[in-house]
Amino acid sequence: MSFGRLQRRAGAQPMSEINMTPLIDVMLVLLVIFIISAPLIARSLQLDLPRTDAGDSSAAPASLALAIDAEGQLYIGEERLAAASAQARIAEQASAAARRNPQTEVQLRADSRVPYGRVAELIGWVQQAGLSRIGLVTEAPATTPAPTPGAAPAADPAADPRRPAPPPTGSAAPAPVRPAAGG
Repeated sequence: MSFGRLQRRAGAQPMSEINMTPLIDVMLVLLVIFIISAPLIARSLQLDLPRTDAGDSSAAPASLALAIDAEGQLYIGEERLAAASAQARIAEQASAAARRNPQTEVQLRADSRVPYGRVAELIGWVQQAGLSRIGLVTEAPATTPAPTPGAAPAADPAADPRRPAPPPTGSAAPAPVRPAAGG
């Protein structure tokens, strides 16, 4: 047996830094979960609003929000109104708003499938209550992105070089036949 001195190699030093990558990964996953679940949590009235090219409306300082869904059900804000008392409740709310501020704007959101006569009837109720500023809320149409400079133009089937040219209009003569290229 040998009682010599044993040589020890220096071991790995303990790490004195925190690895941030797993923390960032967890935060990004939580952010994605929040972004996906937030619209599901928010309770709001789902309407298919008509689309228009008009700009975004500026927020009026005083407003009364009215809505009509596809079935013709009326709402003040998010509160559903009973059909029997809808006209009276709307007149009461609009009159109270007109007494507070005669410049109160009524923001009317109507589903695109609601008949025009129903919307006109609601506008009449509001005007009888003393409010004349009525805004129809719409959604902006989906816009196509502008082409980037230097990008290839969109494919036009009429501009395909392999496609024969259409015959001239007003001519009874048939178009000449071109020989196939690369035959």
